[in-house]
Amino acid sequence: MSVKDAYRQKIEAQLEEQSARLAVLKAKAKQAVADGKIMAYEELGVADEKIAALKSKLKELGSASEGAWETMKGGVEQAWNDLSESCKKAADKFKAKGES
Repeated sequence: MSVKDAYRQKIEAQLEEQSARLAVLKAKAKQAVADGKIMAYEELGVADEKIAALKSKLKELGSASEGAWETMKGGVEQAWNDLSESCKKAADKFKAKGES
């Protein structure tokens, strides 16, 4: 075997090794993206629950008497704040995964 052939084989072996490393990194990247999507979809599920809670509070508010609605106002505002925060978390997770 010539020095040229040995050198070519060496580079081919290194190329195969780097290709294998790259394949592992690609698989890890896919997994990280999938994990991120799962977390974001979980946040969306939480946001859906918050929407349902706020709708329920609004329905209660609509049927409340003039004296009772003022008491319920704090609960509605808290439900709104919870929904806003949940939506922000979901958006942040999608945004973070989109930048990866």
